[in-house]
Amino acid sequence: MTEAAGDATEPRRVKVRGIYTTAITRLLGEAGHDVTQASPPIRRRFDREFPVAPFDALIETGPDRQGVAVHGTPTAVDELRSTLTVAVDTLAWRDPVPQHAVYHGQVTETLGGGAVVDLGVDAPGGHDATGYLPYGETDDHVTVDDTLIVQVTAATAPWGDDRPELTTQLSAPGGLGRLVAGRSDTRVRGGDEAAARELAGMTDLLDTSTPDGWGVEWNRDASEAGLDALEASLDRASETAGEIETATETPPAAPATLSTPTVTDWVWFGRASRFALDDHRRAVTSTMPGHHRTKAASRAASGGVDLAEALCSFDETDDDEFPFTVVTDQYGPTVGDRIGIDHGKPDGRLVSLGRGEVTDKESDGTVALERAMSAGGTYDALDVPREQGDVAVTKFREGRWWYPTVYRSADGERKGTYVNVCTPVEVFPDGVRYVDLHVDVVRGSDGVVRRVDDAELDEAVAAGHLREQTADRARAVAASVERALE
Repeated sequence: MTEAAGDATEPRRVKVRGIYTTAITRLLGEAGHDVTQASPPIRRRFDREFPVAPFDALIETGPDRQGVAVHGTPTAVDELRSTLTVAVDTLAWRDPVPQHAVYHGQVTETLGGGAVVDLGVDAPGGHDATGYLPYGETDDHVTVDDTLIVQVTAATAPWGDDRPELTTQLSAPGGLGRLVAGRSDTRVRGGDEAAARELAGMTDLLDTSTPDGWGVEWNRDASEAGLDALEASLDRASETAGEIETATETPPAAPATLSTPTVTDWVWFGRASRFALDDHRRAVTSTMPGHHRTKAASRAASGGVDLAEALCSFDETDDDEFPFTVVTDQYGPTVGDRIGIDHGKPDGRLVSLGRGEVTDKESDGTVALERAMSAGGTYDALDVPREQGDVAVTKFREGRWWYPTVYRSADGERKGTYVNVCTPVEVFPDGVRYVDLHVDVVRGSDGVVRRVDDAELDEAVAAGHLREQTADRARAVAASVERALE
């Protein structure tokens, strides 16, 4: 997708989908941007019509509901990234393997259902980015060391384990549809035959031409668009198709990047961000306390929110707190459950610190988690050995910017306390979630209190992984914890 005409201060046309749509639609309107291709519920909720036109960016909820992906032109995505930064714990990262990008890849491994393809791109953590090519997405037999031209069909969040999905079927996005290489007809994705026939007829009326060897595939929303919008979409797709054709005609040695029609940013919403989004949604429609916090927990919890809001009316001035006990009693975790510690990193990656048993849950949002530790090595910053029989007891309180872990030996001797400073803790049914902010406070078995990893926090800010505002909050929290432990 090429840049839209005009300078960077012009309103951007944005399509929004997913659990954050109402709040983001209001945010975009306040920032002067135009929402396009709005869904019927959004039209009813805002009680107005929205244009049906090509978009400069698409905002969609990520697969785990923790945040959103923003796909679009570089300028539009940069502007929207700023608009979506609603709280101190909103974090964002540019995807090294964006949606629609085209690569000359090299197969490094074949699996049961597809092949792993080296894309020649550096990924967070210092490793090479790879994609996954399902065998159904290529007509060729694929073996290790084969080289082939592939395109990203599904980008993946940096905090997930999945590889971006690939195809050898090239396409060029246009905002209301796309051009698909190797076709010559007009189709409608998700539409019926009548809609396809009508759009095919309208396509013939457009004062534009498409590149030879590329067929038109309209989105369902295109049936509501006017001729000018359809023409603009095809013009944009045709320009992108020409760029892809040029880039793939004589590709450099694999692995290599050939074309990036769009960029992708991933925006992660922490707990404070979800409540800020609640405020925006509440200004439009009845919204229960903790709406987005609950919806992010699980699909079942998301359905429960919809039911509650359909049955009950929540006043705009309702300042009730998030019903932690009610939500966790219904969806988990409860005492006896085993859940994970999802330790986010400021560069977007997610590290699992293992799973433990919930041994206690209190009404103030505190959950105690006990883990049996394996032998070997030492505990970070405590400089005491990890031994067989050691137990770690961690207490997480929903919404707190830090959490303590106490390490004890098999005979109950305290080996030390490690306090991790992080974005506000969220306790979900399958795991505790936060982003580590590097700086921590430890108290050794001798009672000496030390603050550690300030330099790593500074480096994260310098690298652009954290905003200075977030880092300042982390430093202030660490200072308070240090005083409390002394």
